[in-house]
Amino acid sequence: MKRILGIAVTMLVLAPSAVLAAPHGKPGLWNITTTMQMAMPQLPPEAMAMMKSRGMKLPGMGGEPVKTQICMTKEEIDKDAISRMQAQNQMNCTPRILKQSANSVESEIVCRGAMEGTGRSQVSWRGNDHYEGSYNFKGAMRGQPHQMSTHYTGDWVKADCGTVKPFKFPAKPH
Repeated sequence: MKRILGIAVTMLVLAPSAVLAAPHGKPGLWNITTTMQMAMPQLPPEAMAMMKSRGMKLPGMGGEPVKTQICMTKEEIDKDAISRMQAQNQMNCTPRILKQSANSVESEIVCRGAMEGTGRSQVSWRGNDHYEGSYNFKGAMRGQPHQMSTHYTGDWVKADCGTVKPFKFPAKPH
């Protein structure tokens, strides 16, 4: 139960937040909107109850956009693709850039291990204060068929993050 929940939450966070580690962007507070559709094994009722008690909604259940705020530091933005690749490697995934221009990037990710399959993503930037992208993955998690389609946007809000702590990539799921 914890493993499936951990992987699902990691995927929710990983796709849009990894984009901010690219050389585009400004340090500060970002509004992120993510809409996911997922086809995966049903979570056990106790996992759903725990998520509901914490005010969490699993993406793909109702298709409602998930809105979050993250704080990015200059150091995190300057790390470029290194942070994104380190985070994906934590899930035994190997990313590869397929096509890149000054304002967009297309990539592929191949995962082996608890999560097996292939994903494709694309993101485009409008200046340093907005991005938009999508991520599609098809494969299996712990032997169960899994398919995910994600669309996300990010908008810079302001330089001062207030009470929002700087973003840290999720720990490797166990």
